[in-house]
Amino acid sequence: MRAIVVGSGPNGLAGAIRLAQAGASVTVLESHWRVGGAVGSAELTEPGLIHDLGASFMPLAAASPFLRSLELERRGVRWVEAPAALAHPLDDGSAGVLRRDILETAGGMGLDGSTWRNLFEPFVDRFDDLTADTLRPLARMPRHPGLMARFGALAAQPALRLAGSFREERHRALFAGIAAHAFGRLDTTFSSAIGVMLTAAGHAVGWPVVEGGAQVLADALEAELESLGGRVETGCTVTDIRQVEDADVVLLDVAPSAAVEILHHRIPERARRAFTEFAHGPAAYKVDFAIDGEIPWTASECQEAGVVHLGGSAAEVAEAEARVVSRKSARAPFTLVGQQWKADPSRSVGGLNPVWSYAHVPYGSTVEAEHRIVSQIERFAPGFRDRIVSTRVTSAMGLAAANSNFVGGDINTGANTFRQLIARPTFGPNPYRTGVPGVYLCSAATPPGPGVHGMSGVNAAERALDIA
Repeated sequence: MRAIVVGSGPNGLAGAIRLAQAGASVTVLESHWRVGGAVGSAELTEPGLIHDLGASFMPLAAASPFLRSLELERRGVRWVEAPAALAHPLDDGSAGVLRRDILETAGGMGLDGSTWRNLFEPFVDRFDDLTADTLRPLARMPRHPGLMARFGALAAQPALRLAGSFREERHRALFAGIAAHAFGRLDTTFSSAIGVMLTAAGHAVGWPVVEGGAQVLADALEAELESLGGRVETGCTVTDIRQVEDADVVLLDVAPSAAVEILHHRIPERARRAFTEFAHGPAAYKVDFAIDGEIPWTASECQEAGVVHLGGSAAEVAEAEARVVSRKSARAPFTLVGQQWKADPSRSVGGLNPVWSYAHVPYGSTVEAEHRIVSQIERFAPGFRDRIVSTRVTSAMGLAAANSNFVGGDINTGANTFRQLIARPTFGPNPYRTGVPGVYLCSAATPPGPGVHGMSGVNAAERALDIA
């Protein structure tokens, strides 16, 4: 069987590896000069400073049953963690903190500690079972129905309501910030789903980075594919199905709109309609900084954290997210700051450290947001401006230009609405079908959705193998 995979993001590479494991002759076609899609790293600011280009903290990669099965440590992938996974500071100088150990985390939460454990410990204890069900199409019968029923009961709640389970604002804000990774409103049904999943992951596997930069992971996946006889061709842009029609199986690691363009008149009307109506969510605006020394956080807990969420109280985070969902800019946008050197000192040079940050902005935004990101950091770390040596800005449309899957700057490849949680982009046990025989969609627009886990590619490949 001859297979072609269009796109070398983590889903494309994982799908290619799964096909090669089954004996297929696999070629991956990548339009860019490097492999990895959103998984990559480079010296963006000062010589020697390593910045991740896109994905950086990867709990779902560390948890992915497929990626774990590859034993990528043999190819140089080493997961490293900061002393604390996450901190969420408030204006009063306090901060909510998530540490790898749930008992240590709960122990620092006072009266909220028992609530935190009661909510999340059942999923931490059975995290492998949880990922076995959540990293596949939700339309399929769960393997662990009791656990999934418990997960669903929490996931279905509005994130603000679940955050209200905690007495202290720093803990309400901590959960709201994690839930905000969905790039969606926090007052709607099922807006807790990603928050619950990422919280459990933080305790079960951490929020690690790859030592040496995210590109190490992409290169390791490429090496694994090559060891199975597959190959990657960079600088190859596929715009028409006729370019790959001699393959028995084609996996498209592309956005649904790009799939429609590639398949042209061959895609059935029902699939065309679903792919065309697929909704995109808010965008990201990324700024990489080179700084002299440390970020002068007011809350000391932030000095230990790999990731720092900036947005203030839970209500403030929710208000900012509601604005960007309605395509209005937030004056104080929810902002994520990555201090990767806390886990991986090799990314720094001398006294210079690389800071990775992005803010949530409206879909397709052309508004400059660097000053808003700097202001948010200054709000919780007065004096930050004085430590900036250089910057590299990638706007929402700059992200879209660098990665065609990020339509309008949407780095999740699709809005995380309730409809698209269950129909991404179509509903059913095989949402990877395009309606064109032998052609499957395998990007983050398909289940289980965004995150570096490779399971969209693996799931699509296995559906193709069932039929081939």
